[in-house]
Amino acid sequence: MKQITKEQRYQIEAYLKAGQSIDFIANDLEKHPGSIRREIKRDAQKRGGYSAKRAIMLADERKERLHLPRKFNSEVKRLVRSYIEDEQWSPKQIVGYCKNSEIPMVSHERIYQYVRDNKEKGGSLYKNLKHKLKHRKRPVGGKFIPIKDRVSIDKRPDVINNKERFGNWKIDTIIGKGGKGAIVTIVERKTAFFMIKNLTDGKNAKSLSETVVEMLQPYKNNIYSITSDNGTEFAEHKMIAKRLNLDFYFAHPYSSWERGLSEYTNKLVRQYIPKKSVFSDFSDGYILDVQYKINRRHRENLDFDSPKTIFYNLVA
Repeated sequence: MKQITKEQRYQIEAYLKAGQSIDFIANDLEKHPGSIRREIKRDAQKRGGYSAKRAIMLADERKERLHLPRKFNSEVKRLVRSYIEDEQWSPKQIVGYCKNSEIPMVSHERIYQYVRDNKEKGGSLYKNLKHKLKHRKRPVGGKFIPIKDRVSIDKRPDVINNKERFGNWKIDTIIGKGGKGAIVTIVERKTAFFMIKNLTDGKNAKSLSETVVEMLQPYKNNIYSITSDNGTEFAEHKMIAKRLNLDFYFAHPYSSWERGLSEYTNKLVRQYIPKKSVFSDFSDGYILDVQYKINRRHRENLDFDSPKTIFYNLVA
C-alpha cells in the first residue's frame, strides 16, 4: 500500500475535526484503518489533536532519515537474529515491520544472504525459517499446453498491485489425492475475503469457468480483475472476463510469490481439508462451512478485524 500523501493528511485533519470515524476516513482514502490509526498516533501533537502541517514535516524528516545508506552493522544483525530465532519471522516480515516502525533495516535479499552464509558456517538460523531455505524441485519435461491470449501480470495497473482498490481477486485450485478432484478458491486482495467450491469435473476449464461465474455473479459490481497462475484449468479466462466484465491477468510461471495471498489462503483450507484427501469425502455443506469459518477469523494484517466484516462493509 502506498504511503499517505500530503493531500491525504489534510483530508485526515479535516475529517477528524468534523468528527468522522477512523473506518470512515480509511474507506474514503482507500487505506487500511490500522494505517490511519498509526498516522494519527505517530504524528499527534503533544497537547492532543492531529495537525496535517506537523505530520507532513515529521514525514519529511523520517523520509530523509530512512533514505540514508543502511549498513548491516552489529545492531542490525542482532535485531535480525532476534526476529528470526525468537519470533520465526521471514526476512520480508522483518523488513515490513521495521519499515512500519521506522527501524533502520537492510533489504530482505541481504537478510537471506546473511542466513545462507550463517548456514554455510554451521549456524542454525535457517532452521527457524518456514521453508528452511529449501526450494521445491520442479519437473523440466512433460507436455506444455499454452493458454491463448494471456495477459501478463506485468500489465496489471498499480491500483491493483498496491491494493488501493476494492474488487481485485486472485484465483487458484487445490488438487485432491492422486491428482483426482479439484477445489477452486477465489480471494479478494484488499479484504482477504474468499470463496471456495468443489469442482465436480475436476480441472476441466469450461466447467471451472461456469462455476467461477456462478460464484462471483452476486458481486459482479465489485469485481474489476482476477489474477491466476498458468494452469490449463484457466484456459477459458476470456469467457470469465466477458461474463463478469473484468480484466484477467496471469502471473509468471513458477512465481508463487506473485500469488502469495492465494497460497496463504490455500494453506488455511488445508487445516480442514488436509493434503492427500479424497475430495468426494467432503460434502458441499462442509466445504461451505470451511469458507465461513476462515472468513470469520480475525487477522493480524487486517488490524484484527475479519475478512467477512470488512468485505460486506465495502460491498454495502
